[in-house]
Amino acid sequence: MAKLYLESWAPGFGSPVEADQSLPPSEVDVDPTVEVTGAWEPLPGLDDGARSIAFVDGIRRIDARLTLFDDDDPANGPIPGVCASYAVGATVWHREDTPYSTFEHVTVRRLAVLGRGRIEQVPHVPGLDYLTEATEGEDDAQLTAHVQTRMRQAEGACATDLAREGHFVVADGPINEFAPHQVIGYVKTHHRSYLAPPEAACVGRLRPGERTPLFRINPLGKFQRYSWYVRLATVPFGHAWSGVVRCESAFALGREEARVVADRTAAILPRVAPPLHIDPRAPQNLVPIAALEKHLRHQLGDAALVERALRAALHAQTTLPAPRPEATRR
Repeated sequence: MAKLYLESWAPGFGSPVEADQSLPPSEVDVDPTVEVTGAWEPLPGLDDGARSIAFVDGIRRIDARLTLFDDDDPANGPIPGVCASYAVGATVWHREDTPYSTFEHVTVRRLAVLGRGRIEQVPHVPGLDYLTEATEGEDDAQLTAHVQTRMRQAEGACATDLAREGHFVVADGPINEFAPHQVIGYVKTHHRSYLAPPEAACVGRLRPGERTPLFRINPLGKFQRYSWYVRLATVPFGHAWSGVVRCESAFALGREEARVVADRTAAILPRVAPPLHIDPRAPQNLVPIAALEKHLRHQLGDAALVERALRAALHAQTTLPAPRPEATRR
């Protein structure tokens, strides 16, 4: 019998289950026999004592809307653009001796993105350095997507650097780096179910601290990766997938090492999942990631002050046209 459920997330943050039809199932090859060839059953997590865990995330903000108008080519019309800022970094959980956490590898970048492939340097804004880039698109979604891509690339570089330093890295969102590093992608929102019956039923049987067996995802035209589902917590009055996240690792990591990090995530991630009354996206928005988001927003600066500085810089470079001479009266 079908039943309706209210999601635990605050409505303003979307839903942990959001259908995405952009990638039809026929275009994804899924192999559920990577770890088990028989019946799928929940597997317990195992904390192997990783010394430090880095939680990587990024945030972005549209600071202002731009319009480029070429007075020498008025027929071309106005060209839209955005001024945007993004920040990436990590909360590093040092688990040796007295456990403590630090914010590391924090980077702030500011972009001015113009449509139709146009490049026009933004006037200097004191304390704010905007790098101008162009995109062929010109609607709001395409301009924002350009900023999102740059932020995701910065997140991937940050995750790789931290992994090379010896940290186990949990990167918010799908993985961007497919080298054999101990970096896992942490996907809070389910855009689709990668598993078919009977494997999908295993997800509903998970208890906190358990995971599904590994499965291989091979989207056509993209890099393949290992993936698994983990239950973080039991959500009161939730459905079978409430409190469940999907994790993934690079295929280049190898099956055995992927099993190690999958066991580690199932054991450790539930320990840093917030209670439902603490975070509007609980339990999926992990405590170290929520703390990092707050810190990164502070690094971006006050939105109103940034917009005011941009407006002042643009007004200063605007030359008003000379007034027309009044007609001579006869």
